[in-house]
Amino acid sequence: MIGVTIDMLMGEFKHNIDAKGRLIMPAKFREDLGEKFILTRGLDGCLFGYPQKQWEELEEKLKQLPLAKKEARAFTRFFYSAATECEIDKQGRINIPQTLRKHAVLEKVCYIIGVSERIEIWSEEKWLQFSEEAEESFDEIAEDMIDFGF
Repeated sequence: MIGVTIDMLMGEFKHNIDAKGRLIMPAKFREDLGEKFILTRGLDGCLFGYPQKQWEELEEKLKQLPLAKKEARAFTRFFYSAATECEIDKQGRINIPQTLRKHAVLEKVCYIIGVSERIEIWSEEKWLQFSEEAEESFDEIAEDMIDFGF
C-alpha cells in the first residue's frame, strides 16, 4: 500500500552504558522509536522498549486482562510500575533509570536488539547466554512454531 509505513525494528547492536545510566540508541532505531518512547521491564531479564503507537496498542490489550485474576494483576503491576518515558538526547542517548538497570543487570556492555515492533536491551552476559542456548535449540523451536501457525 502506498504511503503506509510499517515499523520494523531489527538488528543487533552493542554499546556501553555509562555510570549515569546513559546508553546510545542505535541510529537505525531512533526514527522508528521517535523522540520519546516507553521503556519497561521485559521478560527473560531484559528491558522492552516500545514506540508510542505500539505502547498504546499494548495498553489496550492489557486493559482487557481480567482484574479478578491474580496473575493478570501481578503482571500489569510489574509491567507498569517500572515503565518510563525515554527521550533521546542530541547525542542519541537515553537515560535508563536505576530500577530498570537493576532489573536487566546493565553494568557496562549492553546489546540493543530489534524485535519487530519493540526493542530489547540486554546485559552482555545475559544476551550471550540466551543466544547460545537459543542457537543450540533453534531447530526444535522452529518445529514448535508450527503449533502457532508459522
